[in-house]
Amino acid sequence: MTGLRNTTVAQLSERSRDIFRRIVDAYVRTGDPIGSRTLARQFGMDLSPATIRNVMADLEEAGLLRAPHSSAGRLPTEAGLRLFVDGLLEVSDLAEEERRYIDTQCQTAGRSVEDVLGEATAALSGLSHCVGLMMAQKLESPLKHIEFINLGPGRALVILVDDKGLVENRIIDIPDTVSTTALIEATNFLNARLPGMTLEEVRETILVEVEGKRCQLDALTSRVVEAGLAIWNSLIGGGVLIVRGQSHLLEDVTALDDLERIRTLFEILENGERVLRLLDQAHRADGVQIFIGAENKLFLMAGCSMIIAPYRNRVEQIIGAIGVVGPTRINYARIIPMVDYTAKMIGRLIG
Repeated sequence: MTGLRNTTVAQLSERSRDIFRRIVDAYVRTGDPIGSRTLARQFGMDLSPATIRNVMADLEEAGLLRAPHSSAGRLPTEAGLRLFVDGLLEVSDLAEEERRYIDTQCQTAGRSVEDVLGEATAALSGLSHCVGLMMAQKLESPLKHIEFINLGPGRALVILVDDKGLVENRIIDIPDTVSTTALIEATNFLNARLPGMTLEEVRETILVEVEGKRCQLDALTSRVVEAGLAIWNSLIGGGVLIVRGQSHLLEDVTALDDLERIRTLFEILENGERVLRLLDQAHRADGVQIFIGAENKLFLMAGCSMIIAPYRNRVEQIIGAIGVVGPTRINYARIIPMVDYTAKMIGRLIG
């Protein structure tokens, strides 16, 4: 058996691969170390415990297994999990009921983009029993309609609808003296110009027109239009982080060191800026990406894995990413296709 740095799946014998796969499967299922006698008994292996112990010792020497205690069984190391994911993992198909559940939770009719993204992240979190993460970048769908509704002195609700029926609702501050008539005029002014334009195009084009036609618009109406356009700055710039399902991290806590790990991860997730930077780097690559333990510097102290996939807009540009964070023993075979399918679904809905 070669050293850790040079160990590949091809260098493992068929027996070593079989035993190693069963150890990882047991770890994913229970999180507990497993010994040679248990392996032989549970899996009905036609090998003696002594033979299995020898193979486990070789795998440990190669850096693929570790012993949490001197008399305990063995667990896969992070390097072992990486080897398993890259070379031995057999990814399963997404179950039909899981597919239907994601489809149902991601219905867009009459719902805001924020609601759809939040529901998709929550659905992924619920199915995977991990923390769901979503990074949403700028929205680029052509617009269909805008409306201003008076909420009382100094406040108005802006309803924005794109050509796919997705709805954005925002409350804006307006002068106390703005009348319902001024809101109607602002609505009519924008609706006559915005159909077919993206958020970026609306902001750039109409602000120029407002400036040029200021004398033709009531002063208060102009301020309503400008306030309505200002809300889109937050929608078209930077990224939005959505986190769902932190409570799942507490489902499998068995020791004080687990609690400390979870506390560390909670602190990381609360620092949205750091997570956004991480997701921004991760979403630039194509396809599903898997980060295990120390491979991800942000989660280094938390001992977690992250599975993430980008989603695209109508011209195949990557505009965001969705994924999960959980313990290193998450069910990779089941969750990888789940993340991939959800990312593609989001791309079709808002891309």
